[in-house]
Amino acid sequence: MLEPASSYDEARARFRWRIPARYNIGVDICDRHAAAGRGTALSHIGDDGRVSEYGFVGLKRLSDKLANVLAASGLKRGDRVGILLPQRVETAVAHIAVYKAGMIAVPLFTLFGEDALAYRLGDSGVAALVTDLANLPKIEAIRDQLPNLTLLLVTDAAADGGDWTAFDRALDRAADRFTPVDTGAEDPAIIIYTSGTTGPPKGALHAHRVLLGHLPGVEFPHEFFPQPGDRYWTPADWAWIGGLIDVLLPSLHHGVPVVSHRFAKFDPDAAFDLIARHGVRNAFLPPTALKMMRQVPDPGARHALAVRSIASGGESLGAELLDWGRATFGLTINEFYGQTECNVVVGNCASILPIRPGSMGKPIPGHEVAIVDGDGIPVPAGTTGSIAVRRGDPVMFLGYWNNPQATADKFRGDWMATGDLGRADDDGYLTYVGRDDDVITTAGYRIGPGEIEDCLAAHPAVAMAAVIGVPDPLRTQAIKACIVLAGGVAPSDALKAEIQEHVRRRLAAHEYPRLVEFTNALPMTTTGKIMRRVLRDQHAEAHQPVETHRPTETLGEPS
Repeated sequence: MLEPASSYDEARARFRWRIPARYNIGVDICDRHAAAGRGTALSHIGDDGRVSEYGFVGLKRLSDKLANVLAASGLKRGDRVGILLPQRVETAVAHIAVYKAGMIAVPLFTLFGEDALAYRLGDSGVAALVTDLANLPKIEAIRDQLPNLTLLLVTDAAADGGDWTAFDRALDRAADRFTPVDTGAEDPAIIIYTSGTTGPPKGALHAHRVLLGHLPGVEFPHEFFPQPGDRYWTPADWAWIGGLIDVLLPSLHHGVPVVSHRFAKFDPDAAFDLIARHGVRNAFLPPTALKMMRQVPDPGARHALAVRSIASGGESLGAELLDWGRATFGLTINEFYGQTECNVVVGNCASILPIRPGSMGKPIPGHEVAIVDGDGIPVPAGTTGSIAVRRGDPVMFLGYWNNPQATADKFRGDWMATGDLGRADDDGYLTYVGRDDDVITTAGYRIGPGEIEDCLAAHPAVAMAAVIGVPDPLRTQAIKACIVLAGGVAPSDALKAEIQEHVRRRLAAHEYPRLVEFTNALPMTTTGKIMRRVLRDQHAEAHQPVETHRPTETLGEPS
C-alpha cells in the first residue's frame, strides 16, 4: 500500500513492493474480508433504480458455490473461463470463483459481436463461459466454432436449456464451501484481449500478482486511496483492464464498496445523478465521459456532489477541462497512463505533485518508466522516443497468450516498449506524443485496424479496405474506413450505412467506422502493405470534417 507522503520524492523513496510467493486474487479480495466480517462489497443499481447490497460473506458463499460447479464439471487448474457479463454481482462472483479455483478468467465485452467473440473464445480455448440471456444468442450462433466449450452457464434463466445451464440453479445444487487452490503470485490468472496494429487481437496473460502491481497506480491518482468513507464507481466496463483491475479488484482488495450500474448508453446527466444519489467518493472517468459531462449546465446546482478523487486516462485532458473539474467537483482530476499489458505506471497526485497541463505526470512509486530509442537506450530529456517500462515490473504481463514472437517483439533489451511515443522534461514529467504504430484511440478504446479491416473484407461489396484514425473533438479519434469496392458495385450512402452496420453487428459498436470513403485504390508499399500514414496525411490535407454526434456505445477501456 502506498503510504501518505508530503512530496512525490518522499512517496517514491518510501515505497517498497510486498509481493508474497503464494498469492491468490480471489482469496485476497473476498475470503479474507469475509473471515474478518467486513461489510458491503458491492452496491448494484438495477435498471429500475433499485439498489441491491452484497457483502463479502455473501460473495464468498456464492463464489465458493460457483468454484464447486466449475470443478464438478471437470475443469481443472489453468483452464480458461470466459465471463461475458456487464457490471453486475454475477460478474464479480465469477471472477472470484475462477481465481480461487486456480483457473484463468477471460473477461469479454458484452458489445462484442459474433466474430469478435468467436476469435477470443477460440484463441483462448475457453472451457466454460458465464453469460446472460441477452448475450446467449451470439454464443449459440458460434457454438460449433468452440469445441473446447463444455460448460455454458446463463444468468437470468429460470431453467436449464438444451445445451446450457441456468446459473442460479447450478449454484443452488452446489456445496457452499470450497478450499481455494494454492496459487503462486506468478501463476496465470487473467487473459485480457487487446488489439494490435495488424492481424488478430492478442491476449495479454497476467499473473495473480497483477492486482498487487496495480495498487499504487490506483492509490496514487486517487490521493492515497483508500480513505475513510471511500466508495468507487466507473462507467468503464469490467471487461476492460480499466474497469476490472483499476476499479473493481483494487477496491475489493481494500474493502472499499464498489457501486455498479450498466448504462445502456452513457448519459452525462444520469452520471451526475448516480454520483450524488449513491454517495460516490471516487471515480474513474474516461476523457470522453468528462467531455460529455462538461456539457451538462451547472450540475452542482442540481446534484449534491461529495467526490474526493477522480482519475482519468487515455489522453491529455488539457488546462480547460482541468479547470472545469476544479469548479465542478472542487478537486483536481488526476491523469494517469498505462496499457493492458502494463497498467498503471505513470500518473498525477495533485496533493503532492504540481499538475502540468498536457503532462500525464511522473512514474508512479514502484514503477520505473523511461523514454528509450529503438535499441532500448534511454534518451535525453526533451527527446521524443518510445515510452517504456523496466522489465520485471509486478504489474507487467506474463506474455501474449500462445504468441511468443509477439511477446518477444514487445521488449527492447531491459525495457517493455508500450508502442506509444513520449518525451520527458528536465523535471521528470512525461508527455504523451502519440502512437508509433497504427492503433486508433477512440472514446477511451484502443483499437487495432487489422480486425476491422478483416471484417470489412468479408462484406461482398468490399474488394480492399484500410482503416485509420482521424481527429475527432469528442473521441480523440474517429474510425475511418477507406474502401475499394468490388467490380460492378456502385458507391452510395445506403452502401456506407450497410457497411457500418456490418462491422457494428459482427465486431462491436465502438469499432464501426463513423466515416466511410470509397476510393479507386489504396496506397501500398512495394511489398503490398497498406500505407496508412499516407491515408492519414491525405485526410488531413483534405480537411474533411468529422461528425461530432454522441457515441451510441458505452464508454470503455482507456488504456
